[in-house]
Amino acid sequence: MNRRLTLAGSVSGAMVVALDGTVLTVAQPTLQRDLDASFAEVQWTSTGYLVAVASLLVFAGRLGDRYGHRRTFALGMLGFGAASAGVAVAPGVGWVIGLRVVQGVFGALLQPATLGMLRATYPPEALRRPIAARTAAIGLAAAAGPVLGGALTTGFGWRSVFLLNVVPAVVFGMLALAGGNRSQAASSSASQTASETASETGSETASETRTETAGTALDVPGALWLAVALACLVHTLVAPSGPAGALGAVATVVAGAGFVRRERRAPVPLLPPAVVGSPAVGAALTLLVTVSAALNGGLFTCVYVLQDDLGLTPLRTALVSLPLAASLVAAAPVSAVLLRRAGSRCTVAGATAVLAAGLLVLAAAPGTAAFCAGFALVGAGFGTVMVAATHVVVRQSPAASAGVAGGLQQTAMNVGPVIGVASATVLMGAAGTRSPLVVLAVAAVAALPLCRALPGGPRPVAAGLPAGVSVSLPGDVPAAAPDPLGRSVPAGPSDARHTAPAVERGSFEPSLGDDEV
Repeated sequence: MNRRLTLAGSVSGAMVVALDGTVLTVAQPTLQRDLDASFAEVQWTSTGYLVAVASLLVFAGRLGDRYGHRRTFALGMLGFGAASAGVAVAPGVGWVIGLRVVQGVFGALLQPATLGMLRATYPPEALRRPIAARTAAIGLAAAAGPVLGGALTTGFGWRSVFLLNVVPAVVFGMLALAGGNRSQAASSSASQTASETASETGSETASETRTETAGTALDVPGALWLAVALACLVHTLVAPSGPAGALGAVATVVAGAGFVRRERRAPVPLLPPAVVGSPAVGAALTLLVTVSAALNGGLFTCVYVLQDDLGLTPLRTALVSLPLAASLVAAAPVSAVLLRRAGSRCTVAGATAVLAAGLLVLAAAPGTAAFCAGFALVGAGFGTVMVAATHVVVRQSPAASAGVAGGLQQTAMNVGPVIGVASATVLMGAAGTRSPLVVLAVAAVAALPLCRALPGGPRPVAAGLPAGVSVSLPGDVPAAAPDPLGRSVPAGPSDARHTAPAVERGSFEPSLGDDEV
């Protein structure tokens, strides 16, 4: 598969998953009436999927690292489409819940692969635009999902919303499967050529052209411990009260301790030290959890404020929140430019502050106009952080662990919303309807110090070089060695590409500009 087809597959996979969640939310009341289901049973159509996908994402990413991201993507897409078709013909709510769990298993295979394929296909310097396109597609799906879900449910019934994803899942799944088969021989030849090039030129990065790591070991016991810990965590956050919540919290701690103990003893741990040991990756993942919790907790709160306090209908509530989706989509391409010019640290810090400001505007909004402004700020901040932080996670992780990195990113994006909604539910009952907006804004501000661990911006223009020519070196270049111009190299990571011709004659590989993607 070439770059364009890989990008199309990644975008389609992300949109299929995003659409599935948003259209189902609108269809759930009709599903409940049609199947004569209880409210708890309907909730499990979402909770069962969420528990399955959150518990398996990291292990699914490791499977992609070992067997190839295109294979796991194809299997995930085809299985997701088959499960969706099964839900559309399910005779009862029990079947719907069971098939939604199956859908979550295949969704776990699918989601990390959408990022793993990009990391394996694009060089690190060219990842900004593909990740931005993927994020814009998620925002577009989030905006279109409720509208499509409402139209389909009204015209054809709730079953039609599950048929929406079948065709794209089958088409792109088959394309990925066929593309992977055709590329096996070429990949083998390319790997041999890369090895020969490395031995001749001394390049340490030629081996990264390989897209599969068949020798990667699978830590199955570690995967089981992590799956149980994440499943118990999600279940506890969804239902925190009562004996079940207490038991879930205890099980989460026990399983988490078992996972840590296993990882320390495993010869090849599920989470590679090169990924989890990176301060930049850890900070980016924590920020993703924080901002996704703030976004979803804020949205959950605003629905009640708009409908109960201001008396808006569900349709008007959806229209008032449209600026959030629009600004999220618009923020994606802008984020790619900000990453190139300012680096991840400044981009994420500024965007997190914008998101916090938007939440405070929503907390004090007297009418719909102020709510629209607040939603626009929240969408712009969240969209930018999502692109920039995802870029850090994918780029800073080794290519051989791209699947695990994608799994961790997706886990953060699944756990964060659950934390946000659970926190908002508790705060609304204890401190007032709008109190979650203020608390979530404070939490976003409190996460700002984490931005210090992210890569910085471009280096200053060096003296003596022509105007418009800048020198910036990758973050993994040792500070002790002087560059080919005889100057010492400053320490610290950087997202910027190196552009000085004299530097390009050194030990660095030429980097691609955005216009070469």
